[in-house]
Amino acid sequence: MQSHNPFHYIAKYPSAGLLLIQLLGILLYPFMEELPEPRAFFGAFSAIVLMSALRMVRRSPTLHSVAFILAAVIVALNVIGVFVTSSSLDLCLFVLEAGFYFYATVSLIGYMNEDQRATTDELFAVGATFTLLAWAFAYVFMACQMLYPGSFTGAAQPDSPRSWMEMLFLSVTLLSGVGLGDILPVTPQARAVVMLEEIAGVMYIALVVSRLIGLTIVRR
Repeated sequence: MQSHNPFHYIAKYPSAGLLLIQLLGILLYPFMEELPEPRAFFGAFSAIVLMSALRMVRRSPTLHSVAFILAAVIVALNVIGVFVTSSSLDLCLFVLEAGFYFYATVSLIGYMNEDQRATTDELFAVGATFTLLAWAFAYVFMACQMLYPGSFTGAAQPDSPRSWMEMLFLSVTLLSGVGLGDILPVTPQARAVVMLEEIAGVMYIALVVSRLIGLTIVRR
């Protein structure tokens, strides 16, 4: 008899679990930003996402170890950040988290392309990979903003640094190809990174999503 336990379903389809956590984060981040100590909550949720992403890393044992060490360093720095306020620490975290999410993205794309059939978990991986790539570029935007102040402007408080939620909004908007929204890159460095994400979004749909759709049609 088939089990209807949601935990059993997530264990069977880990990509669905990762996608669910990422979507939950989109709903929770606005509330986290309003809390007295948002850094602690962001760090705790980031650890959950990292652990879920590690389950999907399916490359060589050596690279898997590198990803595990990278995730452990990120968690440790998040803990330190709760007690220590440092712009250098924040910049280091943004760079490391961007690197981890890019690596997880490449790993999931490799997982989806390792055979000539489209499984249910691979279809969930399409959405999970999209969120990982969006998170990766959002962290790149945060790092760019720290290195080049004033890189991004917006309708609300145009001269103030953009928040994490605003950067994530920009990243998802760019990757989905629906435009820029109300956040605009104004420095050459920011515009370069934005163009790279726009290209990545088009290539992801053209090379990865279209292939899985074709394999799904063939299977049916």
